[in-house]
Amino acid sequence: MQSLLLNHIVLGSLVTTSLIILGIIVVVVIILGFWCIGLYNKLVTSRNRYKKAFADIDVQLKRRHDLIPNLVETAKGYMAHESETLEAVIAARNIASDARQGADAGDSASMGSLAQAESGLGGALSRLMMVTESYPDLKADRQMSELSEELTHTENKVSFSRQAYNGAVTDYNDYRETFPTNIFANMFNFTAAVLFEVSSDAEREAVKVEF
Repeated sequence: MQSLLLNHIVLGSLVTTSLIILGIIVVVVIILGFWCIGLYNKLVTSRNRYKKAFADIDVQLKRRHDLIPNLVETAKGYMAHESETLEAVIAARNIASDARQGADAGDSASMGSLAQAESGLGGALSRLMMVTESYPDLKADRQMSELSEELTHTENKVSFSRQAYNGAVTDYNDYRETFPTNIFANMFNFTAAVLFEVSSDAEREAVKVEF
C-alpha cells in the first residue's frame, strides 16, 4: 500500500515537473515568437522608410525634369545661336527622366544609372548657365527669372531629399546586416538598399541658377 502511494506521489511529481517544463518551453517559444516578429516588423518599417524617402526624391526629380523644357524654350528666344547647348540640355534631361522612371532603390545598376544621368544633366545645366551670362536680355526676362528661381528651389529640395534618403538607407542596411537580424533578412529576402551618390565633390553641389 505504501509502495503504491509512493508510486502515485512520484508519478504526480513527474507530471507536475513535466507540466512546468512544458510551460517554460511554451513561454520561451512565445517570447521568441514575439522577438522574431519584432525583428521582422522593424525590417519592414526600415525598408518602407527608405522607400518613402526615395519616393520624395522622385517627386523632386520629376519636378526638375518638368521645369527644364520650359526653361530651354524660354531661352531659345534669346539664344538662337546656342542650339547645340540647348539641345544638349534637353538630351540630358530625357536621359535623366528615363533613368528616374527605371530606378529601383534595391538595384545598384539602376541607381548608378540614375546618379550618372543626374550628374550629366547637372553638367549640361551648368554649361547653359555659363552661356547665358553673354545674354543680358535673357537674364532680364521675367519668365526666365521665375523659372530659374523655381529650378534653384527644386535643386535644393533634391539635395535635402537625397540626404534624407541616404540616411534612411544607411540605417536600414546597418540593421539588416547585424546579427541575428541578418538571418531573418536573408530568409525573407530583405535585400540591401543602394545609396544615391554622385561621382565627385563638384557634382554634389546643387546647380546654381542665377539671373
